[in-house]
Amino acid sequence: MIQLTPRLAAIANEVVPGETVADIGTDHGFLPAALWEQGISPHVILADVNEGPLNKAKENCASRYPEEPFDFRLGDGLQVLKPGEVDVITIAGMGGILMTEILENDLEKSWSFHRLILQPRNNIGKLRHWLYDHCFSITNEQLVREGRFICEILTVVPVEKASLLSLDADSIEYQYPRRLLEFIGPLTEEYLETRLKTEEMIFESMEAGGQDWKTLRGQKNRVCYLQDLLRDAKKILEEGL
Repeated sequence: MIQLTPRLAAIANEVVPGETVADIGTDHGFLPAALWEQGISPHVILADVNEGPLNKAKENCASRYPEEPFDFRLGDGLQVLKPGEVDVITIAGMGGILMTEILENDLEKSWSFHRLILQPRNNIGKLRHWLYDHCFSITNEQLVREGRFICEILTVVPVEKASLLSLDADSIEYQYPRRLLEFIGPLTEEYLETRLKTEEMIFESMEAGGQDWKTLRGQKNRVCYLQDLLRDAKKILEEGL
């Protein structure tokens, strides 16, 4: 049986039994193969823009289930799919901006799937901003440890109206929204503490470098925002004990 990493297992847990899945940028193909193997998804599509990773996925599947005709597709993003062809789209392990480009390339098609499960490697704030601005709602957020990293996983559904704050895409409110407190878990405190230390180090570096007061004030506001968010997270966690 395929043993998924904690990150991929968390993504798999968001798929409801009986749902069909397309894994975009499938790489080794372990996630969709495991969903099929465990009887969660009756049909999975393994897609990648590069032939090398797709061949690796083919080899992995053939070595375990040589008689099973898995659905492999070579192509860019969602171009390999028909509108609404599957229930769930998974995109994991690539940059948040690249994810927005894949989804924006054919918005009508992106809206045609019941749910998207996204695990960006970076730029999660820009990804959240794009999702809210393009009629998607985030229904769940997970933090999962994998090695020395804490990975963020978003479960997203299409909605009729955009829900965008009057803030810049680089705003800290998109990077670390207060909605994180609605999905609070065992890694939330550590996650926020790590991000706070990074923002504090940036402020100290700016201050030492003689940055102008306006830039310093903006960075100080980011630090204060995260301090408040961390304080509220700790309070919620303490009350839950």
